[in-house]
Amino acid sequence: MSEAIWQATLLNRLRYKHLLLISLLDEHRNLHQVAQALNMSQPAATRMLREIETTFECQLFERLPRGVRPTQLGEILVEFAHSALSRLGRCAESLHRHQLGDQGQLVLGAIMGAAPDLVAEAVVEMKRQRPLLQVRLVGETSDQLVELLAQSRIDIAIARYVTALQHNLFDFEPLGNEQMMVVVRKGHPLDGQSVMSLERLLEDWPWILQPVESPARQALEKEFELAGLMSPRDIIECGSIFAALQLVMRSNGLLVMAETVLRDYLEMERVVALPLTLGTTLSSYGILSRRNESLSEPVRHLCGILREIAASDDLIVRG
Repeated sequence: MSEAIWQATLLNRLRYKHLLLISLLDEHRNLHQVAQALNMSQPAATRMLREIETTFECQLFERLPRGVRPTQLGEILVEFAHSALSRLGRCAESLHRHQLGDQGQLVLGAIMGAAPDLVAEAVVEMKRQRPLLQVRLVGETSDQLVELLAQSRIDIAIARYVTALQHNLFDFEPLGNEQMMVVVRKGHPLDGQSVMSLERLLEDWPWILQPVESPARQALEKEFELAGLMSPRDIIECGSIFAALQLVMRSNGLLVMAETVLRDYLEMERVVALPLTLGTTLSSYGILSRRNESLSEPVRHLCGILREIAASDDLIVRG
């Protein structure tokens, strides 16, 4: 089946209820439960699934003794169904809010290093200009944000590429970079020491690090590799900023995090910085958007504000 025919099939044959069936099947992996959710009989749900598979001339779900699971081709349609339903739901909500006199909605994802300064300032300015615009800010690591962006659950992300091939899926505009720091709690045995060996720190102390899937963690592991050092053996992986800060203030762990996130805690002397330089191989972060997809007017306006703030703060990475 050619690409043009596949596109025509999607447009002419695939209906909302079909998308909902595919999405629910991926969620429940059980035709009986999906039939109940759709308020139809199980035979009717089975017929609908067969109709979809006949349309695409392939098996989309493998039938198992206790349920179903997507085939390799089914995973492609599952991803499309999730994305389409998400975008349709948000479009309907935006239209409803406009009817009530609001100015629409914007869902923005941001990594922890960009959120405290650049993103927070941009959102405040956006709300100053458009007080009735509904803004939702999602703070995650780049790998999580890229997944949300691919599923159309957020409009844009202030993040990094996670893999080299993602330039085929997303457009990227650099804005700045994070300065990574290593901190410990006030009163830690290392507090006040001016000279220390990274090798000894890796061997002797627990470390609180971002999940291994995140670009910041991968950059850190790359630095350990280049220095000929083993990764720390005693690790707590934590993707939550709040939880990571609580952990470092209640333990002898060493926390690696962006300076923008740590700034207030450093000023309050809740944590102290160690004389180490890490994160030097970390790539720049910026605006990630879905390739070949038009941005809404509020998103374009926010991007303009982000550019102005990044330029005025000299955050934009040159070269």
